[in-house]
Amino acid sequence: MYLRKLELKDAQAMLSWMHDESVVGYLHTDFASKSLADCEKFIVASQNMENDAHFAIASDEDEYMGTVSLKHIDRDGGTAEFAITVRKESMGRGYSWFGMEAILEKAFSDFGLESVYWCVSRKNKRAVRFYDKHNFHEALDIPAEVLKRYTGEDDLKWYSVLKGDVLDNRKKVAGCDVIRIKTIPTVDAGELSFFEANHDVGFDIKRIYYISKVLGISMESLIEPYLDKRCDFTLFRSNTCHKLKELGDIDFVIEVLEKDEIRWYYKKQWYRESLYLLAMLDYVSRENNIPICTQYDDLRKMKLQNMLFPSGVLAAAEITKDQEVKEQAIKDSIPEFLRFNIVESEVRNVV
Repeated sequence: MYLRKLELKDAQAMLSWMHDESVVGYLHTDFASKSLADCEKFIVASQNMENDAHFAIASDEDEYMGTVSLKHIDRDGGTAEFAITVRKESMGRGYSWFGMEAILEKAFSDFGLESVYWCVSRKNKRAVRFYDKHNFHEALDIPAEVLKRYTGEDDLKWYSVLKGDVLDNRKKVAGCDVIRIKTIPTVDAGELSFFEANHDVGFDIKRIYYISKVLGISMESLIEPYLDKRCDFTLFRSNTCHKLKELGDIDFVIEVLEKDEIRWYYKKQWYRESLYLLAMLDYVSRENNIPICTQYDDLRKMKLQNMLFPSGVLAAAEITKDQEVKEQAIKDSIPEFLRFNIVESEVRNVV
């Protein structure tokens, strides 16, 4: 993926996200009224980057995936407003974070700016979670002339980045302290690593780090087999359904793709969990007209050896001594699950 200038060929894909309520629902511009001609006019005007700089986030195949911008560029004051919108098809695939890193690099290096700011509606939980996850801090000193642009809009959360800030400088991940290690190459002597001076790093952690460097793998990969215990599948199924309800369809898809848990479970030979999560991903994608993620096409050719029924169906069949309970459950099953020999029909019916 890379940034490039917007081109007229991007207009149709640009119009698609403008008319997608799941993308523009919390944006303050009336995109629903925009036409293809409006998109083409915007693209032509974007070639002049004196006051606003708009770029396309493109895939390796040069497909337009979204727009990232620096607006209201104040070269004297050294500031600009950041904005980004990506197509639904690109969500959860790293395009948003890449576009943000790339445009901020341009802001400070190419445009010579000192700070970049932006805002989102606090109701836009997906956006707030994205920026908070990457440890962007809330800004409280936004100039009055900037706030005037959003007169009448309440409950906005403002963020800012200064030149020289370290992006994604999180202090904790999943409740664990983050220790930053700087590694530099030496002449004919391998690498030299520096641990943060304000951390008392245990020898075992250092040993794992050095072994991982020698083997050329991550520390996570080295200790992964010893960390996780497999929970009961009924509990896994329940947790997955509750996560779908809690996050909502789009954010659920984004999280599953970002974490790549489907492949992680498969590599651990936890096939039930891997295929159940893949079935859920495909089902939610179909329900929301999201293209199927092709990185799991190899797993879609597989299925469990034996039919996997919900515990409630098994209990009902045992109590009634009636196998038609199972047959009816199979008939009612969602196709994406049944493909893998998993019987599932009530992913939305959770309390």
